[in-house]
Amino acid sequence: QVQLKESGGGLVQAGDSLRLSCVDSGRTMTLRAMAWFRQAPGKERELVAAITRSGNSPYYIESVKGRFTISKDNAENTGYLQMDALKPEDTAVYYCAATATYYTSSSYWRPGEYRYWGQGTQVTVSS
Repeated sequence: QVQLKESGGGLVQAGDSLRLSCVDSGRTMTLRAMAWFRQAPGKERELVAAITRSGNSPYYIESVKGRFTISKDNAENTGYLQMDALKPEDTAVYYCAATATYYTSSSYWRPGEYRYWGQGTQVTVSS
């Protein structure tokens, strides 16, 4: 059973960096693709970045390319989102999400592939 918990959010200034972590206490990270989503006030939740089960072929939405880096350490059952050069428009609650087990699809970049969610961590970027 997957149990996801995010950490690492906070209040920073524009241009600063944050590193979000997502631990799967069910220790099933190696069996699942993983993604980070975010939801800003009054907006729909959007997928920000995704990565395959093996930790390869990262996918990013255009607005974060070159600034965010997604990774996962299957041995530690932990996923990461390194966020650099943060902007006020990055302000949102960030959620990690995981697919079903034994995931082999190439569609890991599709939001609908994700079934399990953490509780979220707030990221606030001041100008």
